[in-house]
Amino acid sequence: MIPDFIYNPPDLPLDILYKDAQIIVVNKPAGLLSVPGKLAGREDCLTSRLQKAHWDTLLVHRLDCDTSGVMIFARTKQAQGFLGQEFEKRRAKKAYIAEVYGQLTPDHGHIDLPLCTDWPNRPRQMVDHANGRAAQTDWQVISRNAQTTRVRLFPLTGRSHQLRVHMLEQGCPILGDPIYATGKAREFPRLMLHAESLSLHHPQSGDWVSFAAPLPF
Repeated sequence: MIPDFIYNPPDLPLDILYKDAQIIVVNKPAGLLSVPGKLAGREDCLTSRLQKAHWDTLLVHRLDCDTSGVMIFARTKQAQGFLGQEFEKRRAKKAYIAEVYGQLTPDHGHIDLPLCTDWPNRPRQMVDHANGRAAQTDWQVISRNAQTTRVRLFPLTGRSHQLRVHMLEQGCPILGDPIYATGKAREFPRLMLHAESLSLHHPQSGDWVSFAAPLPF
């Protein structure tokens, strides 16, 4: 059963990792929406907070509310279009850190499981080999303890809840996941998923640039 979503965004100052005339890169805290929610009381989000400080902020991509880490925003329409293509054409390279329940084996691997929305149980996503959209993830184990595994995840596509469902399908749900984890795996104060780094081409110079946000757990 998916618990009711209670929105209580953290009251934290903006953590700007980098900015210039074309882009702003921010470390998004867990618990803050990337964009405004559809229901009343969910207007507060990272985009609106950034726009108060930098009026020209334009959305490029999103992170789930419960996920922390690197997000990039554009400051011009041209930059927004360029960065959008970096994601759409899969030139942008992303790395996440997750703490998952159980022993993820082997130490590295590739997941290729198509995903679609589980409409009766939205926002839940599910594997659907007939109608799902292609979704691929690579993983590399970082460390292990008795009950959990710390893993670096490399999404090759950008489907909704992709990493969360792909880990669930390996029998290792991400700790603290309010949608996909159950029992002891859910009993954590936050979703243990962090967008560690993002690398792509700069919209003005064309240079390959990389940004990283420190791990909060």
